[in-house]
Parts: sequence; structure tokens; C-alpha cells
Amino acid sequence: MSVWNEFPALSRETLVEMRKSLDNAYRGFTREYGESIEAFFDPLLQFLIAFEKLLLSTPWWIVLAVIVGLTFAATRSRKLSVGVLVSLIVIGLLGMWEDTMSTLSIITVSTLVAIALGVPVGIAMATSNRFQSFATPVLDVMQTMPAFVYLIPVVMLLGIGKVPGLIAVVIYAIPPVIRLTNLGIRLVDREVLEAADAYGVTRWQRLFQVQLPLAMPNIMAGINQTIMMALAMVVIASMIGVAGLGQQVLRSINNQYFALGLLNGSAIVLLAIVFDRVSQAYAKRSQAHLRGPGSE
Repeated sequence: MSVWNEFPALSRETLVEMRKSLDNAYRGFTREYGESIEAFFDPLLQFLIAFEKLLLSTPWWIVLAVIVGLTFAATRSRKLSVGVLVSLIVIGLLGMWEDTMSTLSIITVSTLVAIALGVPVGIAMATSNRFQSFATPVLDVMQTMPAFVYLIPVVMLLGIGKVPGLIAVVIYAIPPVIRLTNLGIRLVDREVLEAADAYGVTRWQRLFQVQLPLAMPNIMAGINQTIMMALAMVVIASMIGVAGLGQQVLRSINNQYFALGLLNGSAIVLLAIVFDRVSQAYAKRSQAHLRGPGSE
């Protein structure tokens, strides 16, 4: 009985030593490579700052016209374009235009980064069962890890600012586009692939001209979910200095400003609805285009 009484104490000491070793190792890593990693991400920071300044310095009516124009070009839906126009006008009338533009900038850049990284990883998973068996547990951890945990190593490495927030958002939001790219390519009909092979296409031609176009609905669904998860991370990322609607929500929590939190939270919801409807409409239109004329 005495042995079992001593065992938990020994276990706690061991765990404390392990935690200290890991903490010291990570601190040493940040001191050694922190500046190099920060320099590596500097072009991304400059792009994010430039894009945010562009949105903030451009007259609101031009930004509004560009967003509504892009919406109509992507969806060919007058009703949806009017809905986007009304949503942005309401946001502007409630005095949240600048915070919305800051949020829009980080969501846009983080989504582009997630797509640029996630689609190639999804393709690699679809073409290699071995890589899929390795990547799947990593994605499981990324999706189940509490969002606050992502902030700890990023802040220790890069401090507080836009880039750490962007990295945390990308890590949290990237799994859906990876998973659904992999799924979409694997669901392509084997008979279609055999027919493509019969025409003598190369491996790359089969990927870019057959598999990716047919997998596009699943890829777009992944991008849609990535955007939604990025928006969900905005409030948490505001804790490490990311400006925008999330920072105002955090301020309202700290100071118990009910109206401020409600309005800025509603603006995030409006952005989420806009992104969701536009991406879904674009995906449906793309699929109809693949099926041929008259299918829309």
C-alpha cells in the first residue's frame, strides 16, 4: 500500500521535470531562431499591412462597389449581390466600417494562405496513402486542440501582433480545405480516370484537367468551412493584438459593454453569412458550368 502512496508523488515530480525541460527547450529555440523566423514571415506581414491600408484608405463607396462587383461576377446572382450591398451598408451605418475592413483583410489573407498550403497538402494526401496515414492524425490534433492553445507557442516565438494572429488563424482553419481536397480527389470516378488514361494523358494532365475540376465542389466546401473557422478565430486572435471586430468584442467583454459586443458580434455574423452564401453560390455555378450549358 505504501508503494502506491509514493507512486503519484514520483509521477508528479517526473512530470514537472518534463515540463521544465520542454519549456527550456522551446525558450532556447525561440532565442536561437526567433529573429530568423520573424524575418521569414516579414513579407507576409508587409502584404497584410498593405492590404489593410488599401481597404482603409480607399473611399468606402469604391470598396463597396468592388465587393458587390466581385460577388456578382462569382455568383451571377442579383439577389445575393443586393444582400451583400445591404449588409455592408448596415455595417457602415453602425460605425463599424474600419473594424470590418481590418477583419476582412486578415480573413482574406489567412484564407489565401490556407488555400495555398492546404490544397497541395490535400493533393499529396490523395496521391499517397502513406502520407495520408501520417497527415490524418496531425489534422485530428489540429481540429481537436483548443483554439487558445495555438496562441501559446506562436506568441512565445513571434510575440504579439498581426503575424502571430494570422498564423494562429491559419493553423486553426486549414484542416477542412486539406481534408475535403483529399476527399474530393479520391471520390473521382475510377472509370473517368481510366478513360483519361486511355487517351494517354500524363499524370499532371490527369490531375489538373480531370481530378481537380471534378473535385472542385468538395474543395469549395472545404474553402467555405475554412472561411467560417477563420471568422470564428477572429475574437480569440484579438487577444494577441489582431485589430478588427474581434478586438471590439474582447473590449466589450472586459468592460461589460453589452451593446458594443452585440453590434460587433452581429457584424461578424453578417460577414460569415456573406462569405458562406457567396462561396456556396460560386461552387454551385462552377459545378453547373462543368456539367455543360443549360444546367444552371
